[in-house]
Amino acid sequence: MDRSAPRGLSAEEKRTRLLEIFHETKDFYQLKELEKLGPKMKGIVSPSVKEVLQSLVDDGLVQADKIGSSNFFWSFPSQRGAMMQNRLDAVKESRTTHEKQLKELYDAIEVEKAARPESNERAAALAKLSSSKQELDNLEKELAQYGACDPAKIEEKRRAVIVAKEAAIRWTDNYSILLSHFTRQYGVAADDIRKYLGVDEEYEDIL
Repeated sequence: MDRSAPRGLSAEEKRTRLLEIFHETKDFYQLKELEKLGPKMKGIVSPSVKEVLQSLVDDGLVQADKIGSSNFFWSFPSQRGAMMQNRLDAVKESRTTHEKQLKELYDAIEVEKAARPESNERAAALAKLSSSKQELDNLEKELAQYGACDPAKIEEKRRAVIVAKEAAIRWTDNYSILLSHFTRQYGVAADDIRKYLGVDEEYEDIL
């Protein structure tokens, strides 16, 4: 007896009914055949058969294979049963793993609790620790506001001054050596060289 297509047939209902065609007939079909059988046997409108069939293939509920130039589809009740059992086994295994992990976490919590028994002394120590951390944070913020007065920054600047002074002394010595060389080698007066280079007589006073 033909079944008329009901209105509002959900996607899952279409999947179930299309799968019933395979399980009831235990046969192989091509898409065109299913598009004819869908409306006739299960009230599934022909244009939606292809989409429903593809969803069943994607979920592994329907097998598909190409023979020659044609695609054939099939599904047997035993296939679905095996698939559902595999899924159930996977879920059970996952549940067992999660339960084991949860127990391990609870055991670890109990161990930590035993190692840190609640007491007035512990509560006071924790409160003092929290207060000290807050005080340290406030002091660090205050120190940052002073900027240039930071001991570390002051030391860094002091070292930079020493390095600069050493460089100045080194280049001053080099200048003196060159000045002496030119005055002896070429007989040029030191004052003339200083005037030419724009160097005054106090260039060596860097202290």
